[in-house]
Amino acid sequence: MMSQNPVKSLLAALIGLAFATVGVDANSGEYRFTFNSVNLSDGIQFIVLVIGLFSVSEILLMLEGTATGQGLIRKTGRMLFNRKEAKACAGPTLRSSFIGFFVGVLPGAGATIASAITYMTEKKISGANNQFGNGDVRGVAAPEAANNASACGSFIPMLTLGVPGSGTTAVMMGALTLYNITPGPGMFTEQPDIVWGLVAALLIANIVLLIMNIPLIGLFTRMLSVPLWFLVPTIATISAVGVYAVHSTTFDLLLMMGLGIFGYILRKMNFPLSPLILGFVLGEMLEQNLRRSLSISNGDFDILWSSSISQCLLVMAVLVLALPPIIKLIRKKRQHQPSTLSD
Repeated sequence: MMSQNPVKSLLAALIGLAFATVGVDANSGEYRFTFNSVNLSDGIQFIVLVIGLFSVSEILLMLEGTATGQGLIRKTGRMLFNRKEAKACAGPTLRSSFIGFFVGVLPGAGATIASAITYMTEKKISGANNQFGNGDVRGVAAPEAANNASACGSFIPMLTLGVPGSGTTAVMMGALTLYNITPGPGMFTEQPDIVWGLVAALLIANIVLLIMNIPLIGLFTRMLSVPLWFLVPTIATISAVGVYAVHSTTFDLLLMMGLGIFGYILRKMNFPLSPLILGFVLGEMLEQNLRRSLSISNGDFDILWSSSISQCLLVMAVLVLALPPIIKLIRKKRQHQPSTLSD
């Protein structure tokens, strides 16, 4: 996810961690970074952050493109993919499906992170002469495959551990509890019909999705011909309704606008937003588990690297951070070495 700007990606992740600290401290009950506002006592809601950073900032970029004459959509002669494009997308689709599934299994990660990771992965694999961002179909196939796979993977922690893997599964958990059904390991023995019925429904849903999307692609592409004077207010209205439905307060709308302007500035400065979302999603879990560990050890930090599992994870984390710049440095040295072959 660091792409070509590791420093900016790291800063974006730190900004996401900072956003995750807003609200009431679960351990001490102290208000943190709320600026004496009751509306921030529950922290920044995920839906407000995502819509603000992605939807509102995209609206601002669309308006900017309209004013400068950029971003106009060109018509294409055909709607469906051909055999060559299908062959080119086969590998990215399979890889992204596996990555998206395992990312979906991680509680709290979700489809947004899975799509971002697979897009960056395929962009790296495609090499320096790729057309990502200029019409390469792999840039669409990979994130969408990861999106679908992560939706299925997010059901695993809900069904096996009783921990929601995404916002959708969290809503489903609430619906199940209304019927006195407790998601978890006991659900496989107590309610096997629901579990395997859900698995079968996911399989059927993916097949139906494929059958519906291909014939209706002509209808979907009609949305590209919608004029911006109608499309932008519609997107803004839908975004505002979605944010207002969270707490039914105008403060969330103002916060969405503020985050949208902030996201627009970050995108203009080439800051990636995916690490920010990742830092925000994992920030609360990171803090809670860190403080829980320190409570068990009475404040002794040795607990963080005392076990062999934690030592292996720390070594892997160091390698992930250290290997890319080392490999890049080695490649540069090889490129600048004089050729030893004689003419």
